Amino acid sequence: MSGAGHVPVLLGRVLDLLAPSVAAVDRPVVVDTTLGLGGHTEAMLTRFENLHVIGIDRDPEALARAGARLAPFGDRVTYAHAVYDEIADVVRDAGFRTVDGVLFDLGVSSMQLDLADRGFAYSQDAPLDMRMNPEDELTAADVLNTYTSRELSKVLREYGEEKFAKRIADAVVAERAKEPFSFSARLVDLIRDSIPQAARRTGGNPAKRTFQALRIEVNDELGVYRRALPAALEALAPGGRVVVLAYHSLEDRITKRAFVEVTTTDVPRDLPFVPEGHEAKFRLVTRGAEMATEQEIEDNPRARSVRLRVAERITAA
Repeated sequence: MSGAGHVPVLLGRVLDLLAPSVAAVDRPVVVDTTLGLGGHTEAMLTRFENLHVIGIDRDPEALARAGARLAPFGDRVTYAHAVYDEIADVVRDAGFRTVDGVLFDLGVSSMQLDLADRGFAYSQDAPLDMRMNPEDELTAADVLNTYTSRELSKVLREYGEEKFAKRIADAVVAERAKEPFSFSARLVDLIRDSIPQAARRTGGNPAKRTFQALRIEVNDELGVYRRALPAALEALAPGGRVVVLAYHSLEDRITKRAFVEVTTTDVPRDLPFVPEGHEAKFRLVTRGAEMATEQEIEDNPRARSVRLRVAERITAA
């Protein structure tokens, strides 16, 4: 149950990208903002002998499983039950002023998909929960049973990029009047019936986009990430890097915009020099978004949609 069988996406590439930042200092610190089952952290601690990792996760079950997996590394790991937009507080509480690397592996974890009673997977009937932190109040059932058709349609359209958001939302509102939604199979059937047959022939399970949208809404994933990424960049020491693995365009768009903002200067291009105080604070390490190779996708199908971006701090905070 440790999760050791799950292979982290782009593991080798992530380690190589963090290596220059980790090697540049005697006692490097990296924050794994999405600790999950601890796969990336285990690999980092194994490769970099002097490394200390701060592992953040909002899911107490994930922290427990990762803790068991990472027990051999002892006090080289600090665990934090928190949401990753609290990174500044977590780093300070761990006793550090700055860190040398931050890793974001965004989206739902393998463990959450595998635990049927968490309701993340549309392939099995389960309670419509989808909370990454079971201590939070809002569930997917709450969204389905209380949001207006307009509110629900907006969630499905913006977070799931669902073309038939209004059809699905209207159907949900009509059906919940008969009986509130509580389990996923009924929702999957409703989504399938709401989408034209021609549109169901491609793109995999038609429920995928709706489930993604509900998960993002329940956990405020995009709002949290919009706050977390600037905070992570600010926490870096000079030479430190932020590595982001994003799995859909919404997350990748936030990453791209944030990186553009910190890697550009307000100095006109035709100016022969950059005045002091106007230098860009960061540089892009990757050119655009890197994608997985065909071999990586064959070995690890979850890598099919990944987009990798990396930025490095080049001036002091």
